[in-house]
Amino acid sequence: MLTVLAYLMVGVFMAAIMTNRLSALIALIVIPIAFAAMAGFTTQIPDMAIDGLKTIVPTAVLMLFAILYFGLMIDVGLFDPLVRFVVRICHGDPVRVIVGSAILAMVVSLDGDGSTTYMICITAMMPLHRRLGINPMILPAVTMLPNSILNIAPWGGPTVRVMSSLKLSPSEVFVPLAPTVFITCLAALSIAYYLGLTERRRLGLVDIVKGGSAPKAGSDELEDVPVRAVVDRPVWLQRFNLALTVSLMAVLVLDIMPLALLFMLAFAIALTVNFPKVRDQRARIDAHSSNVMNVVSVIFAAGVFTGVLSGTGMTDALAKSVIYIIPDGGGRFLPLMTAFLSMPFTFFLSNDAFYFGVVPVLAKAAQSYGIGADVIARASLLGQPVHQLSPLVGALYVLIGLSKVELGAHQRFSLKWSVLLCAVMFVSAGITGAVPWF
Repeated sequence: MLTVLAYLMVGVFMAAIMTNRLSALIALIVIPIAFAAMAGFTTQIPDMAIDGLKTIVPTAVLMLFAILYFGLMIDVGLFDPLVRFVVRICHGDPVRVIVGSAILAMVVSLDGDGSTTYMICITAMMPLHRRLGINPMILPAVTMLPNSILNIAPWGGPTVRVMSSLKLSPSEVFVPLAPTVFITCLAALSIAYYLGLTERRRLGLVDIVKGGSAPKAGSDELEDVPVRAVVDRPVWLQRFNLALTVSLMAVLVLDIMPLALLFMLAFAIALTVNFPKVRDQRARIDAHSSNVMNVVSVIFAAGVFTGVLSGTGMTDALAKSVIYIIPDGGGRFLPLMTAFLSMPFTFFLSNDAFYFGVVPVLAKAAQSYGIGADVIARASLLGQPVHQLSPLVGALYVLIGLSKVELGAHQRFSLKWSVLLCAVMFVSAGITGAVPWF
């Protein structure tokens, strides 16, 4: 009976999320409590929920201060010099423009938020792409592909969800994947270079100095959609912000300090140095409070979901049923199976439904074969390039809206490149040992 209720709960949860009957926040709270009550655990539900919340606190703190930090860096114009540099070195060469667009997206994607990346990159590069006559499908593609890779950063949505559902730390999930992320980023740049070559053959080079279809680099036509209205920022402050961010990334990779504390400290330093006045500090925090609340509230709700799922024994029941249907000798391929399943599952399901409803079951089943939850967690992240094309991804509508392309056309153009990046991830993760093939 517990197994049946467990499957029903996962099914109802997925259906509620996919059909927009309930938001992720409400579904993560209400559905597990309702099914736990049906299973006869009414009196134990509060303790289960609190136990789940305790395990989720570090992840929630990490997300809170990571969003605040990168939001502040965008506010103070940390990425503006890079945008201007990319525009100025592109000249009239489609290869430079397209590869430059991909590099810009790669850097801005470090904030872990797809919507922010799309807003900055599309508004910065769209005028140049249009005036050169570049295929309008290319800019959204080369912006989305790097973002889909760096979306698995420790503060990115998918990684936060899988860490929350499996109670893992960033050092267990992301650090072993770092070489894979680097290799796949190179693959994304290679795709951008190939697309640039095809456009160069079609369009040729445009002399933007003597005139032509493109404006001069740095002209008003390229500056009319600024990324941020940053005025009179001292040079020393820009250098300080860059040094602080580089140091933050270095310490993050070295894993010498808990990430939650690391981002708390970095944000406190950055906010104090950039905005010494308390009223200005409050204004910056208020400006990003909406994004913070939307993300962190879901993380806390996930603590209730995982706490109840584990406390009632439903996780064990689901895992045993999955083990039962795995053919003899097939269990050792669970990491590879999880990696392949992550493509269609994250396309047709939201990240919430997949990482809170499916991955815990796979991880529990893998334990019976001596496969750690961290391996399954990393494998489940390898389908993110395809997930970014899912109509369930809200940021996708920001991308196509700014790019002025149709959703179906964008999916048809980008899908093959997304699948190629997934293949690169599978192979590189297997070679580096982050996700053993068997």
